[in-house]
Amino acid sequence: TGAGISTSAGIPDFRSPATGLYSNLARLDLPYPEAVFDISFFRQNPLPFYTLAHDLYPGKFRPTIAHSFVRMLSDKGLLLKLFTQNIDCLEREAGVPNHQIVEAHGSFARQCCIECGAPFPDNDMKEAVSKREVPHCHAPDCNGLVKPEIVFFGESLPEDFFKNRALPSFADLCIIMGTSLTVQPFASLPGLCADGVPRLLINSERVGGLGSRADDVLLLGECDAGVRKLASALGWTEQLEALWKETNPMKSNVETAPKKSKDDALEDEITALTKDVDESLNISSERVAQIREELK
Repeated sequence: TGAGISTSAGIPDFRSPATGLYSNLARLDLPYPEAVFDISFFRQNPLPFYTLAHDLYPGKFRPTIAHSFVRMLSDKGLLLKLFTQNIDCLEREAGVPNHQIVEAHGSFARQCCIECGAPFPDNDMKEAVSKREVPHCHAPDCNGLVKPEIVFFGESLPEDFFKNRALPSFADLCIIMGTSLTVQPFASLPGLCADGVPRLLINSERVGGLGSRADDVLLLGECDAGVRKLASALGWTEQLEALWKETNPMKSNVETAPKKSKDDALEDEITALTKDVDESLNISSERVAQIREELK
């Protein structure tokens, strides 16, 4: 999964023109947008990152229906492993077990000193982020900069990624959601699936050469809408919506209809218009019959 499964939660993706994260960082006065995640720049000036972290920190966003779908796969014993590029921890908040998640680019789940490697308390980190302050290591004689275990440019991917990288070759089905598949080595994962194994892309556009194999399936559009279509085809709609409802922090008993995709909304409009036309034609036919009867 990539950032596209979190955009409906209010978290911007990174590369979309105009709306992406990198397109909206002018307020941080960076030499270039990606500098906010550059380890060399962070060492010189960590404040822009913590200004951004204040907006992105976990606890402010609700998991999407796509996150709940992954949780449902886990509950049904169907999830071999979730590889995600996302740093927002929404998979965890949706209830996906930690041991089934490979956060290829790290996340806000843990933090440590970039000098001595000492862990940093969660509560202290949360307080620093809420105040837009730069936290420093508590270890004696250190005082190094503290950073969430997010992979910055110039850093290696977590060992957990390389330890599990071969798992797609054992999969019966590979689902790719909400990613541009442009960043390596993450982008190579779908290609590790064995020939004949179906690969399902739920995404706004075709990416990563998906669609080149006979068993590839492309479900293009919004991720939430695609997940709902897949759940409907499997007969899982009721269970999926119930799981997603559990993630609502308001815990309201009021049922709300799921937001319809653009295609479904257009289809409803066409159906309504067709109904109006049919009714108009029916009225016209009845009026013609009435006039004929009066002329007899």
